[in-house]
Amino acid sequence: MADNSIHTDLFSPTTLGKIELDNRIVMAPLTRGRTNEEGVPNELNVTYYVQRASAGLIISEATNISAQGRGYALTPGIWTEEQVAGWKKITEAIHVAGGKIVMQLWHVGRCSHVDLQPNREAPVAPSAIKADGKVFTNNGFEAVSMPRALRTDEISGIVEQYKHAAECAKRAGFDGVEIHSANSYLLEQFLRDSTNHRTDQYGGSIENRARLILEVVEAVTHVWGDGRVGIRLSPVTTEVGNTPLDSNVMATYSYLIQQLNKFKLAYLHFVEGTTGKSREVPESVDLDALRSLFDGAYIGNNNYNLDIAISRREEGKVDAVAFGRPFISNPDLVERLRCGIELVNAPNETHYGNGEKGYIDWPKANYFHVESSCSKP
Repeated sequence: MADNSIHTDLFSPTTLGKIELDNRIVMAPLTRGRTNEEGVPNELNVTYYVQRASAGLIISEATNISAQGRGYALTPGIWTEEQVAGWKKITEAIHVAGGKIVMQLWHVGRCSHVDLQPNREAPVAPSAIKADGKVFTNNGFEAVSMPRALRTDEISGIVEQYKHAAECAKRAGFDGVEIHSANSYLLEQFLRDSTNHRTDQYGGSIENRARLILEVVEAVTHVWGDGRVGIRLSPVTTEVGNTPLDSNVMATYSYLIQQLNKFKLAYLHFVEGTTGKSREVPESVDLDALRSLFDGAYIGNNNYNLDIAISRREEGKVDAVAFGRPFISNPDLVERLRCGIELVNAPNETHYGNGEKGYIDWPKANYFHVESSCSKP
């Protein structure tokens, strides 16, 4: 088997902002549904993350910034002391194993169900527009609930939720945070004119629709400083909720990205295409042109394989590559890619819930049967 490291620098150290990585392979955020109802990580989660610590950087599963931000059962949070303590066990174990991890900060907005909300209140959104699709509740998958539009005087409270979560993540020992402004969740709901019909200072023009994202980024970078905050964007995905694209993707995201440059972020993390489905983009959209507007490091994401990763890296179009689903069943994904070892595919039924099964029981490859240059487990 060939050692791919001689053809690419994907397996060499790099830096994203102030975060030093052993390689350019990033573990994308993966919701797995393995915490308790209080959103507190447990020893099972510790084992899972440590098994994957050879990734250059782990981006944690999407983590609720508040009880209001929750849209799926059994997902972790980062707003209580118990949650901080649970995550601290994970970050400490990853650091002992030589890995790095940032936390993805998440508010689902309209993509929720009343059973998941405090006092069974309606989910919040920029506008009272119902999403399509279903979310995972304690009663199984149920259709999303009708949201209510946030009042203008409530929006500062959303920013405060992100700030508080960022402070909690810092105390939990993370190497940084990633602001989840993708996949049609709350921040992207504000950005797109398809989901934002407001008439106040948070709606209408591109500048107004981008306002909340920029306020959140400012608040979070105030907590973490330069080079420790990343952001995830998904300009052309319709997932989740079958969300229509913005009417002018290039203008809207060009403005946002250029405004983000003033915050000296660690990286821009792009979903290239439709999340988890296709890398195709509309003819009117040039994702590489958008990427080129960003001054910092760039992480490419969405249906990458090693060939695409090597090609995009050789062309200078990515600084690092995020792999998602392959990390579920290949905890040693970096080594498998480097050594050309066949990957294992995880069936869909192992993705969410089920405890240990399909979560921490995936074996590492047998490195005794590969070249000596790839024998490091």
